Amino acid sequence: MKPELRRFGFSQSPVVVIDDFSGDPEAIGRIADALAPFPEVDTGYYPGVRRLISRADTAADAYVERTCEDVAQFVAGAFEVDSFDLIEASFSIVSAKPEDLALRQRAPHYDSTDQKYFAILHYLRVPEGTGTAFYRQRTTGIERITDLNISTFAPVAQVEAGRLTPDSGYISGSDESYEQIGAIEAVPDRLLIYQGSLLHSGIIPKNMILNPDPSKGRLTANIFVRGH
Repeated sequence: MKPELRRFGFSQSPVVVIDDFSGDPEAIGRIADALAPFPEVDTGYYPGVRRLISRADTAADAYVERTCEDVAQFVAGAFEVDSFDLIEASFSIVSAKPEDLALRQRAPHYDSTDQKYFAILHYLRVPEGTGTAFYRQRTTGIERITDLNISTFAPVAQVEAGRLTPDSGYISGSDESYEQIGAIEAVPDRLLIYQGSLLHSGIIPKNMILNPDPSKGRLTANIFVRGH
């Protein structure tokens, strides 16, 4: 595996891109199929269904462990951490209709203010034209949320969310509040690693099939780790 490092915006935080990561994304997809149907997410942030992977999910858990072992060298090299702990892993599918989105789901988001909290995103079954985009808040110039700047970012984000129209749907490209500073296309078996503090959002085209069935929907594996 030969990772590619991409950097966007002022922060220049790297995004690691690895193609053909597993060599058989359909085999992983079949592991997800066996765990269906996935439950609705109750946090109000992820716009779809998500199946958390536990130690009892033998095949899925083995996939997560293998993935963490295989990406360890890339996390260490790109982000200068000695090791990391697994926080959470899941299979996820974007399935919420644009008109049903909460305001916070219509804008870029971040996962944590912890700069050593990393997202590992593995595209498994993904439609063409989808992907992951990274953003800068126009008013503040913030791209990466930290403990120091969250008090500046959050009030502005709340005001701007209140200005969204009911038909705004999923964010696509740049808008009045956020500038898209980079994007990575979703390709089956492509894996991304990035800081969870970066403002980001899924690229969800208007004509994308929003199906919660892992055999038909936009299936990804989402793994979160904390470095130390």
